[in-house]
Amino acid sequence: MDALPGFPVSRPRRLRSTPALRRLVRDVSVRPSDLVLPMFVREGIGAPSPIASMPGVFQHTVDSLRKAAHEAVDAGVGGLMLFGVPATRDAQGSGADDPDGILNVGLRALRDEVGDATVIMADLCLDEFTDHGHCGVLAADGSVDNDATLVRYASMALAQADAGAHLLGTSGMMDGQVAAVRAALDGAGRLDTGILGYAPKYASAFYGPFREAVDSTLTGDRKSYQQDFARSSAEALAEAAADVAEGADIVMVKPALPYLDILREVADAMPVPVAAYQVSGEYAMVEAAAANGWIDRDRVIVETLTSLRRAGASMILTYWAVDAIALLRD
Repeated sequence: MDALPGFPVSRPRRLRSTPALRRLVRDVSVRPSDLVLPMFVREGIGAPSPIASMPGVFQHTVDSLRKAAHEAVDAGVGGLMLFGVPATRDAQGSGADDPDGILNVGLRALRDEVGDATVIMADLCLDEFTDHGHCGVLAADGSVDNDATLVRYASMALAQADAGAHLLGTSGMMDGQVAAVRAALDGAGRLDTGILGYAPKYASAFYGPFREAVDSTLTGDRKSYQQDFARSSAEALAEAAADVAEGADIVMVKPALPYLDILREVADAMPVPVAAYQVSGEYAMVEAAAANGWIDRDRVIVETLTSLRRAGASMILTYWAVDAIALLRD
């Protein structure tokens, strides 16, 4: 190893020689408040229902949702993202903006239970509520009707704001969705309700276990409106920039690990905080490999979360949020 003229040979390994030295020089860290816990509340069940493909994750009753939220807040999570699983569905996703629909009931329970002690986020999408499983209402030819869907999203936004959500996660990937939601909120005087824009969100194979978590009725795929993973970062940056221009307060890259390059570029380019969603398939793969003794689960959790922070994520949605906080404190 050559030295610069007049300087001794550099030995970076000196700073790796002890745990204390490694801790001292680290410049990337994950804090508990950087982590957001996704949660599921299901209508019509009497006890929490385990999700087979996501060990340790449950569809909650309203009561168990309250308890789990308290535990997460006490652990120090930065936020909670809630998804609803209704007992009945229809073509318009009527349960999505029904004040008595399970998602809005769950949001009110969370706000009542934890108040402003954490950030309560709501998934603003129709896929959990439609009988066809798509993220919007369908046209006569079976395609998703973008503009008709925006009307439904605006109504959902008002219902979720009324139920107590601090941030609304516009996850449907409809053109103009952030503008439609922002206009509805502002028109109703909900100026302080923020928007977490899912941009970019990819048509990914990593969502498989989530379909079980929400009892998805989808047949086919969502490739006509979610982003193609084979496109370059230019399209991802355009999607994110459009959401920011329309009023998004935060944008999010989803999935996380397969798109670290996109995350880095979005984080560098956007003037707002950038989130990353460590999705169900990422979680399930690690849990399955760990259960077989192939990897060290705890080390992989910390390593993957740190990689997302290093790539530029201001916050991370992860099903390991509570578990990770204990590991980060070790």
